[in-house]
Amino acid sequence: MSPVLDPGWFFLTFLLYFLLRFPNPNTLNNTMILPFGVVSLTSPSSQAACIPFILSNGWELPFSEVIDWRKAAIIGDERLLLQVGKCYEMILALRQQTQFLWDAYFSSVAKIVLTTLEIIQDRVDSHVSRNRLLWNSLPSGLYALPQYSIDPAQFPFYYGILGKSPSQQFTAVIHSVTPLQSQISPVMKLIIAVAKSKFCAQIVVLWNCDKPLPPRNKWPSTSVPLTVVEGQTKMMSSRFFPYDVILTDAVLSLDEDSVLSTNEVDFAFIVWQSFPDRIVGYPARSHYWDSSRSRWGYTSKWTNDYSMVLTGAAFYHRYYHYLFTHYVPTSLLTMVDHMANCEDILMNFLVSAVTKQPPIKVTQKKQYKETMMTQASRWADPDHFAQRQTCMNTFSHWLGFMPLVHSQMRLDPVLFRDQVSILRKKYRDIERL
Repeated sequence: MSPVLDPGWFFLTFLLYFLLRFPNPNTLNNTMILPFGVVSLTSPSSQAACIPFILSNGWELPFSEVIDWRKAAIIGDERLLLQVGKCYEMILALRQQTQFLWDAYFSSVAKIVLTTLEIIQDRVDSHVSRNRLLWNSLPSGLYALPQYSIDPAQFPFYYGILGKSPSQQFTAVIHSVTPLQSQISPVMKLIIAVAKSKFCAQIVVLWNCDKPLPPRNKWPSTSVPLTVVEGQTKMMSSRFFPYDVILTDAVLSLDEDSVLSTNEVDFAFIVWQSFPDRIVGYPARSHYWDSSRSRWGYTSKWTNDYSMVLTGAAFYHRYYHYLFTHYVPTSLLTMVDHMANCEDILMNFLVSAVTKQPPIKVTQKKQYKETMMTQASRWADPDHFAQRQTCMNTFSHWLGFMPLVHSQMRLDPVLFRDQVSILRKKYRDIERL
């Protein structure tokens, strides 16, 4: 395929990048490199994952300061046309990389401008700049914030590429909004069950209740460290704040009235270790398109597929706390805080937008709340469901598309529900729950 000439709106943005990259025209050779002489990834052919075939010496390709075009294009010497070797085995990989580059950096004017600004920012703050692995691998350099880390091993997306694994322990973060009533309250039983997990490193209780923080002797004794953090803002978005006390890669996010056994916690964590970039957990929900109202809808009906796993009982990587706090617009965080609702939906939107993949539900458990419809629960609010419908459309409008992906996959323990001796099963009590 010959380069596609597309001199449209891409001209001005690329010209800005070009002038910043080569401020001195004397550094160029005699062949004048113009934006419309470059293979344009804003063309329909690139959107369809067509592979650029470049036979022209001295061309400066878009964002080549950070993008490795050898992984997305066939580049040859124009003087050696007949010596371009066969590359049939590379076609699939090249097409996948071309599609990734299009989606990540060239699919809209906003992304092109943002990519340009981020490259300039990396050049200014060179000590915290992203390396080429972050720019040329999913989910893209725009989602790997260098303020969090410049080490790819600190992100959940690059474990496979680097041959590494996430840490073997997790931190449980329990969001508490109601006062302690007794030693048999749901949050007490939840702390005891989670603390028994052999993978639990520590438990953090986020105290977002209006009542004063209970003294330490009111909390149960556990074999793992128990830290109570009082939320400064007492807002819903604070449950996803990147607290310094969280040191493990894995975070187990829990509502105070969630009901999970130790076996359920252990099994979900084992599953998450195989999918560290996704949300893995129990309560599943779904979205749909309401054609009669021309809007997105939210449903909690038990169906054969799902697109969200709520963070009331779910594992995810701690990086998503940082991304939630520093990437999501302040207006959306304010909206979540004002309604005291939808923070779990917003987290699902964010993770699916980054990974382009659905969350993962484990086991067939439907009920995960002990006090689902009590007066103290926000689920009892008649406006709760209507607000979540509004959130679906507000969040999709922010992104410009619907990121949620439907899935029919559910992971169960080996021999789950099989008619064999219970002694052969590792997670024996999950079937009885």
